[in-house]
Amino acid sequence: MLLCLSPAWLTKVPAPGQPGEAVLLVSKAVSFHPGGLTFLEDFVPPRRATYFLAGLGLGPGQGREAAELARDLTCPTGASAELARLLEDRLLTRRLLAQQGGVAVPATLAFTYKPPALLRGGDASPGVRMVELSGKEGQETLVKEEVGAFLHSGALGDALQVAVKLSGWRWRGRQALRVCPRAELGTVVDTVLALLEKLEEEESVLVEAVCPPARLPFPGSPPPGPELAVRICAVVCRTQGDRPLLSKVVCSVGRQDRPLRHRSSLPQTLEVALARCGLGETGQVAVVRQRVKTAAEAALAAVLALEAGLSAEQRGGRRARTDFLGVDFALTVEGRALTPVALELNGGLCLEACGALEGLWAAQHPRSAAEDSAAAPLVETMLRRSAHCLMEGKQLLLIGAGGVSKKFVWEAARDYGLKLHLVESDPNHFASQLVQTFIHFDVTEHRRDEENARLLAELVRARGLQLDGCFSYWDDCLVLTALLCQELGLPCSPPAAMRLAKQKSCTQLHLLRCQGPPWPAPSLHAVPCCPLESEADVEKAVHQVPLPGVMKLEFGAGAVGVRLVEDAPQCHEHFSRVARDLQGEADHPGIGLGWGNAMLLMEFVEGTEHDVDLVLFGGRLLAAFVSDNGPTRLPGFTETAACMPTGLAPEQEAQLVQAAFRCCLGCGLLDGVFNVELKLTGAGPKLIEINPRMGGFYLRDWILELYGVDLLLAAAMVACGLRPALPTHPRARGHLVGVMCLMSQHLQVLNSTSSRETLQALHDQGLLRFNLLEEILEQGEYEEPYCSVACAGSSPAEARLRLLGLCQGLGIDGPHYPVAHFLSHFK
Repeated sequence: MLLCLSPAWLTKVPAPGQPGEAVLLVSKAVSFHPGGLTFLEDFVPPRRATYFLAGLGLGPGQGREAAELARDLTCPTGASAELARLLEDRLLTRRLLAQQGGVAVPATLAFTYKPPALLRGGDASPGVRMVELSGKEGQETLVKEEVGAFLHSGALGDALQVAVKLSGWRWRGRQALRVCPRAELGTVVDTVLALLEKLEEEESVLVEAVCPPARLPFPGSPPPGPELAVRICAVVCRTQGDRPLLSKVVCSVGRQDRPLRHRSSLPQTLEVALARCGLGETGQVAVVRQRVKTAAEAALAAVLALEAGLSAEQRGGRRARTDFLGVDFALTVEGRALTPVALELNGGLCLEACGALEGLWAAQHPRSAAEDSAAAPLVETMLRRSAHCLMEGKQLLLIGAGGVSKKFVWEAARDYGLKLHLVESDPNHFASQLVQTFIHFDVTEHRRDEENARLLAELVRARGLQLDGCFSYWDDCLVLTALLCQELGLPCSPPAAMRLAKQKSCTQLHLLRCQGPPWPAPSLHAVPCCPLESEADVEKAVHQVPLPGVMKLEFGAGAVGVRLVEDAPQCHEHFSRVARDLQGEADHPGIGLGWGNAMLLMEFVEGTEHDVDLVLFGGRLLAAFVSDNGPTRLPGFTETAACMPTGLAPEQEAQLVQAAFRCCLGCGLLDGVFNVELKLTGAGPKLIEINPRMGGFYLRDWILELYGVDLLLAAAMVACGLRPALPTHPRARGHLVGVMCLMSQHLQVLNSTSSRETLQALHDQGLLRFNLLEEILEQGEYEEPYCSVACAGSSPAEARLRLLGLCQGLGIDGPHYPVAHFLSHFK
């Protein structure tokens, strides 16, 4: 992230192949480094900007130059002069908020002269009356009638004063607010007529109610001195999926008879400001905060909806968007309820006020101030849009298309502008029609992976594919992918590391030998085990591995063939059954039988089960996401329930993250997105297994929903040798709790009350999250979950209650599948 202090440090050059658009180049900038170090750097050759956020003052000087630099860029921009002008037109934004956002605004009468197209026509707005003038002169009678009706209308409520002002981007910061008593009709009319003379086309004169300050109850006698008013300033940011998120609220307190303005009062927290005015009860403050949050997020949603209907020219460029918004509120009483009333929108003043408050706070609490920065969601959005810019048009080879649970890949690739080339065994796979190039190649015989990697490399070269990266998210294809990357000279973790992680007994036995340094060593997390290839191995293993134990396929996936065994006869019986039933790929496609059906016996460890999804680049941990799993259905270990974010204490969460990270490094996994399954025992985290690919089932969708981080995009970036810029301490936007539906338990309801169509309809209505994991409803002895159903909430308890009610209503909960029991582990 670079800071340019002069427009002269930036240059626009025409973008090749994109008429009318330009690339922005940085030749000089201030760079930032850990520890508060900054440097003034010259870049030769200049660096290409992948996101641009300008301070867009519309007056003379650098603001105008910055606005010109932001126009029609190939990289994303967080503002433009055109969008700034829309925000600075109070009549337009006020009507927008009242009509589309349902946000309370002051009662307003507007006299407009040749209004812009966006203000013409449309429905009447509650509390906002617009009078279109045919000219600026000779309007005395009309103005007197309209102002008189407005001042006597009930829309003004208890307001005793009105403010008269000019509206339009030209008047930003250049006018004094003229406040008149509501009872003085002549004064208001004369003020309006005087301002009409200054109007130009597309500008307005506004007469608006001055919201009376909320008279808050004081314990005992009222305080001496003038009555105080509160002005609330909210910063709201656009996050993943164009969803608004309130970032921070700051307030200013001052005399009611002196209008509060930015930079003219000390910024304070909402709690302190309300307490100064007599409202210190925690519950009431929380209600005010929630109303501010709802109104501020609705304001940005209305702005984003408006922008979506604008042309690229109207926005100031194809990639111009509003990424954050400042909303100023007055706190007043409407219908005996404390209500925030939106006064105006701004591009940076509210963010500046938050920064000022954080600066005051940081002197005493540097760490908490940094973690609670108002700009944090904005920075995440900037980084996300920058990543999209970097990845657009990248050519990626994908090995293995996967099943229905990976359908999101093709939609995401289209949205990100990725050019995918697919290698897949099934010539009729639906994804063959969704990629740039389809290469039909049998990738299921893994004993020939090295030979197949060489053959695929020849095919890639013969087709002239100019690849930026190669990756896979499908268990079966991970070793082949690493070998192919090695053949093509593309970034990837070493094939030896992939082999080590792929074979479960090798993973554990290798890590048991990793005694350190560094310490704590990976051996602390490994679990004793023994590989099984024959009945003789089983007999030997039961004397080496403490029982009860867990038997599983060496290369298995989806918990197929996993079983709790309590004694030697059970070990022999389960080994024989798997050897008989699961001999090759045709017996159960997609679970790794192309590697053979060898098994292992490992010690069973007691504890809670967790998933840790990691993003690693160059051996460095960039991000980690921890989720909690409910009790598995013994003796088969099929997953039942999950919760994200984790409910563990921070120390335990950190233990899991570090254990997962050290186990990956111990196996040589240095670059990629990995899913590590662990149990948290009394002695700390113990490794179940490493999946050297993106987490399966619902995990990618949940992490995207809660944290705004797309593991698929992160995996694609690492595959291209690009370091994803991810939040070090990601903040969850809520909580998700989900349960699995199994065909052995839910076949009847999945054909009736909980059909795929019903669950999809509830998902589309936002009542639940539905992840389909299997295409066909058929029951088998070795089952995998059919789907995941989850509910969101502002707290784990709220999400749990919603999910339990939903499962009871849909028939998913029952005596043989007690959802309440599965969810009780998350309390």
